[in-house]
This record gives sequence, structure tokens and C-alpha cells, in this order.
Amino acid sequence: MSTKARAKQYYSFDEIQQTLYRESKENKVFKNLMQIILSDENILLAYRTIKTNKGSITSGTDKENILNLAEINQEEFLNKIRISLSNYKPKSVRRVYIPKANGKLRPLGIPTITDRLIQQMFKQVLEPICEAKFFNHSYGFRPLRSTKHAISRIQTLININKLNFTVDIDIKGFFDNVNHNLLIKQLWNIGIRDKRVLAIIGKMLKAPIKGEGIPNKGVPQGGILSPLLSNVVLNNLDQWVAGQWETFETKHKYSGNDVKIFNLKRTSKLKEGYIVRYADDFRIMTRNHDTAIKWFHAVKSYLKNRLKLDISEEKSKVINLRKKSSTYLGYKIKAVRKKNKWVAKTNVSDDKMKQMQGTLKDRINAFKKQLSPENVNLYNATVLGMQQYFQHATHVRIDFHNLEYKLKTKLYNTLWNKAKYEVPKIENISKSTYLRIYGSNNKRTYVFKSGAYLYPIGKVKTKNSKNFSQGRNPFEVKQGFSWDKEITRLMMSRLPDSSIEYTDNRLSRYSMQKGLCAITKSPLTAELVHCHHVLPKALGGKDTYDNLLIIHMDIHTLIHATNSETIDKYISLFSLNSKQVEKVNRLRAKCKLERIC
Repeated sequence: MSTKARAKQYYSFDEIQQTLYRESKENKVFKNLMQIILSDENILLAYRTIKTNKGSITSGTDKENILNLAEINQEEFLNKIRISLSNYKPKSVRRVYIPKANGKLRPLGIPTITDRLIQQMFKQVLEPICEAKFFNHSYGFRPLRSTKHAISRIQTLININKLNFTVDIDIKGFFDNVNHNLLIKQLWNIGIRDKRVLAIIGKMLKAPIKGEGIPNKGVPQGGILSPLLSNVVLNNLDQWVAGQWETFETKHKYSGNDVKIFNLKRTSKLKEGYIVRYADDFRIMTRNHDTAIKWFHAVKSYLKNRLKLDISEEKSKVINLRKKSSTYLGYKIKAVRKKNKWVAKTNVSDDKMKQMQGTLKDRINAFKKQLSPENVNLYNATVLGMQQYFQHATHVRIDFHNLEYKLKTKLYNTLWNKAKYEVPKIENISKSTYLRIYGSNNKRTYVFKSGAYLYPIGKVKTKNSKNFSQGRNPFEVKQGFSWDKEITRLMMSRLPDSSIEYTDNRLSRYSMQKGLCAITKSPLTAELVHCHHVLPKALGGKDTYDNLLIIHMDIHTLIHATNSETIDKYISLFSLNSKQVEKVNRLRAKCKLERIC
């Protein structure tokens, strides 16, 4: 089960989201969402989600991060968030710039940690409502979906539907030019009609950017709610394009969509076309040049007149994939003849190849400065990440062999006197991730004296990509082990003198231990759970995850007991063996207590 799914179960929020999703599917409207947004479960789930994000330690303009919230008493924390929303006014956003692949800088806005948490609270409630209305073939920033599904859809449209023309549209500065009033109307049309919710979203959109002022358009890149809002904006485009052909409603009701499409081709003059979108990057696949030109101008007009967005004329074009390639999400896509049909040929794009080569050169240069385990791990993680992202390209093996060849000399010049170039010995790696990823093979790579080794760049194979299964409901109730139900009961218990960090890590520990006592390994219902500080707070212990253990309430008594009769009673009651007694003694030692036997 995924971390996100587990987090939802911690706070019994999966059922709420499922209900919102189902009711949105039934075209119900939502006028009282603030009650859900302000619920304990939603606030605490937002805290957990933010905490597990690496960016949680990044400070906003108020210089605070997740650590500043960790020590607050849970009730105080909940009240603090509710008070913030009673008359919400977002604090200014910190502006930072990160380099893009083309050498330019991408502006990011970093809200304060409290504003990020509030945005997460809104996202958790709004996302299932919006998901029920989103188009099947948009894949960016949506649960369960990824770039591989978008690439797979493109390949299907070329291989199966025989569509070899693509209309590539680039929206000029999309995130910076979203119309705020139009976005609020789109949320209303989706069914989000709680005026307090819409008013607060309006304030989020106009959060002042430090040094720049209040924006009058756009959604801030870096905001937690921004990806969802951007999908709301472009969902109108998805539905409009699909309505022109793919979901066009005919007077006659056909037995299936394939039959309907067959008859549309035969009898109508409609523009055949299928949109595939990932965030603001989309393609419309069609059959011939004339239809593609019609789509180009129709989409340009729709974006301008309906969504108040312009296209980049120099980057937007119609491409015959039989003659030229199109670049999409880092992949280079072309239609090539194979026997008597045209099929999709996909490679790593030229720009991505250059970018990966430059990144790996930097990783290799780091070895010159310091040949540390950290630098080796960073290199390996980079190689593996590249391989996994592009493993769905039909010619990924050729591309990565070429990449390896281009770096061969640099690797040799850097490592010739630091490592051996050989096949890793299986007995040395049988318990490592290397064997799991690359299997037993005769591919040579650099092996260091420490036993560490570099992941081979060229050792990658094409993995067949599968289309996203549209029947998957990202908000269905996940069926887990029986102890999952106890997590909800633990969450409902109130610990008035405890910090938010303690109450959250207590749940994490229970989940990690799968509901079993750390000493006896027996299953614990909520009533039997005690959370023990390994190093007592009186001796300087903290509420951190590593300092907590879930144990049976009577075992907790045994750990702290000083009366010999009490000690004998619980040792006998649980029939503790020597190993279990030793575990108890180690915990007693941390508490500065004597061994029990």
C-alpha cells in the first residue's frame, strides 16, 4: 500500500474522499465543503502529507518550516489552523528561480508552511470532486497517472488508430497567464459552490509575491494547489476537443464507441482528432494534413477566446510523423514503416540526451573532488532515474548505449586508478538492489575497493508501456489488514498534553510495526496501545519517530516498574522468554533503571 493511501487511513479520510468522488460523478453540487476542510481528520492528514514532503523544511517569507509546527500541542495546532482560516489572509510568497533544461530560469513561489498546509487541506477535499469531472486522457498531476501513460496513449493512436499527424500546441506562459475570474467560474461549473471556499481560493491566487506585488493573473508554480487548479483550467479544453469527435453525441445511439466512430468517419464531416495532455503540454493526433490544419486554428481560437490564453507561434506546429519527429515529455516520437504498416518509434529526445550527458559529467566530476559513498550513491540514483523514466521508449537501449559511449573516456580518465572495470561478482551483490535491477549479467562496470560499484548506463531494456486503465478509481476504499482499522481509533483518541509531532509519529510507529507490540509481537487493539519514549522526556528525549515504540500497556508498566512483585507478575503474565526480557532490560537501561533479572 502506498504512503499516501496509508496516510489517508491514519485519519479515516479515504471514505470521505470516496463519497465526494461518487457524488461528483452523480453531478451533485457542494455548498458546505468548509466543514470537511476544517475537520480534525483533514487538518491532521494535511500535516502528515506536508511533513513527508522533502520541501517541508524549506522556509517561506516568515522563516518558518515544518519543525516550527512539530512541538505545538495538537489541540492548539488545530485551533491555530482554524483561526487562520476564519479570516484568511495568505502571507507573501517567497520567489526563487530554478534552471530549466533550455538554460532559462523557471520562477517558483514558496508559500509559508502554514499556507502550504492550508492549500493541502483544500486539495484533499477538492481533488476527488475534480477528478470525477476530468477527461480520461489528461495525465499530468493526477493520482495514479504519469508520463508513461501519456506516451503509451500516443503510441496506441499511431499503432492502432493509424494517426500519423500531430498538432503540437505550446501555450505561451500558461502558469503565468491563467485568468483568475475564469478559473473561479470553472470551479463553480464543476460543482464547487461553497462561496467561502471559492473566496479563499481567490485570496490564494492573489497572495503577494515578495518583491513583485500582488498578481492579477496566473497560478503560482510551487503552490500545492496550483497543479490541480491548472488541470481545472485546461479540462475545458480537453472536453471541448473530445466533444468535437471522440465523445461527440449523435442522435442515433450506437452499440459501442467504436461503432459510432466508424460511422462518423463514413458519414460526417467532423474533424477527427484525439487530445493527449500532460499538464500544459498537449498533442492532438489526427489522420491527415488538412484535418490537422483545421485543428490547429480551432484550438488556437478556443484558447484565445474562451480561456484567454495565447499560443507560441514559433513552437506550435503541425507535424507529419512519417517525415519528421515530434518531441513530447522528453521523448522523440516518429512513425516508421514496419512491414506493411506504420508504427511508433520512440527515442530519448536530442535535448534530453544532451542534458543527461551534462548531468552525468557533473556526477563524474564529483568523484575527482571526493570519492565518497554519497557521491557514488548520487551517481547511481541519477543513472537509475534516467533509465526508469525512459525505459518505455522503443529504442531506449540504443540511446543509452550511445550515452554510455560518450562518457566512456571521461569515466576511465577519472576512475582508472580508483576502481576496477569488471563484472560485479554475484556473491558480493546478492543482497543488494543491483541484482534486483540488473539481474545476473556479464555487463562490466567500475567496482571500488569498498565493494561499491557504479550502475551501468547502457544496461536498460525497453519496457512495454500499457495504457492507463480508466476504470481505476483513485479514491476507492483500500482494503488493508485488520490492524488498519485500529489506526482510525487511535487517531480519535485525544492526548491533551501531547505535541502534534508526538501524535502523528505515534500513528506512524503503530503502522510500521503493523499493530504488533515491539516486545511480545502480539497484535494490539487501540485500547492496549501505549507509546513508549526510548529515551524518556525527563532525560532529554524527544517526540521524534526514532525515539518512540509501540508496546502493550502492561509491558509499558513492566519497563518502568521498580516493585519486584509487579515485575514478577508481568514477566509471568506474558511468559517472556530470555530475548524478550533482554529487550525490556535495554529499554530500562535507557530509563536509568536496574535490570529485572
